[in-house]
Amino acid sequence: MAITDSPARRLVHTSRQVVRWGDMDYYGHVNNTVYFRYFEQARVEWLEEAGFVVSPQAETGAVIINASCTFLIPVNYPATVQVNVYAGEPGRSSVMTWYELYLEGDDRLYAEGAAKVVWMEPRSGKSVPIPDALRDAVS
Repeated sequence: MAITDSPARRLVHTSRQVVRWGDMDYYGHVNNTVYFRYFEQARVEWLEEAGFVVSPQAETGAVIINASCTFLIPVNYPATVQVNVYAGEPGRSSVMTWYELYLEGDDRLYAEGAAKVVWMEPRSGKSVPIPDALRDAVS
């Protein structure tokens, strides 16, 4: 089920994040909403690594217009997750991203997700073309 590098999907970033005690829910495993935080953090790291400022003060930036996650194996504390970020071929103002979540030291896929990223101008609320530097990084 793991996403692999292909012409349609390219590995662009790998993030390692420590699972916190507070990430768990009443049932003793990481709450489903936290997986989206892990994906978000990995996405922000990727964008910052590519040279983009992720800030409300930036003239343009990335927003998510949809997101999904398939939960395959529960994650429990203590652990360190590894999130692989993949990007697809960019359109005018958007790019699809996909995520794989593993635990360090375990080859099993714990969760997989996706999010459509749209580049926008916060002042107008309108989409704008993806910057050439990002387009080059994922093409």
